Amino acid sequence: MYPNPRPTGERPLTVQDFRKMRDAGEKVACLTAYDASFARLADAAGVEIVLVGDSLGMVVHGQGTTVGVSNEDIVYHCRAVATGLSRAFLMADMPFLSFATRDAAIRSAQDLMQRGGAKMVKLEGGAIQADIVEFLTARGVPVCAHLGLQPQLIHKLGGFKVQGRDEALAAQMREDARVLEQAGADMLLIECVPSGLAGDITAAAGVPVIGIGAGPATDAQILVMHDILGVSRGRVPRFVKNYLSGRDDIEAAMRAYVEEVKSGAYPAPEHGFGD
Repeated sequence: MYPNPRPTGERPLTVQDFRKMRDAGEKVACLTAYDASFARLADAAGVEIVLVGDSLGMVVHGQGTTVGVSNEDIVYHCRAVATGLSRAFLMADMPFLSFATRDAAIRSAQDLMQRGGAKMVKLEGGAIQADIVEFLTARGVPVCAHLGLQPQLIHKLGGFKVQGRDEALAAQMREDARVLEQAGADMLLIECVPSGLAGDITAAAGVPVIGIGAGPATDAQILVMHDILGVSRGRVPRFVKNYLSGRDDIEAAMRAYVEEVKSGAYPAPEHGFGD
């Protein structure tokens, strides 16, 4: 079994809490983490959803893409992160091809939740994944469906590019969101799409929508921890903001990020994409 989260008097957040926050118009602050120490800081700073993302392949393992990350990698990092969380909700990415079939998906989700301590899994793909989403959610697995830029498809896409600027592709993304929610997805995550399209999807959805590079209209925002601390190398996406700059410590940077998400100050117009 995975280690129990450290004891605290504060109740852990649940899927139902995020639905209530959405209904109340309260923004949700999300951040990635990959070990216990940074998870503890994120939790103390008020981060509400912590994602062990397959982005660890790039920011922790030094790979050029997320494709090389295994399910065992995510389980390992989830176990570490779970020990640092008390209030925050732990979500885990399902790596490349770990959900290609029903059997593979249920084994992957079982490992992430039983051995890793995740409370929700996230998988990339549009309506083609509806069968997998329905299969998992019918068996008690909370699922977040990831639309827009899908890093696991980087070799097909040819690079990290904004998705949905073409109206036909935007229409397909709206339909994908509808189908995935109907299949049982408990949340949606939209990455690198025009702000207007993200707003349309969020307005039509009946579940919380998380955005990254998707403008201010989504119910929640997520960034990679290394990006908000300014330690990522290479090209910095336009939606990234360095919260460590001008601050004395990492927890203060995380608190500033949370405060700006909650107030609506982040993302600002310069962090989004036009049609």
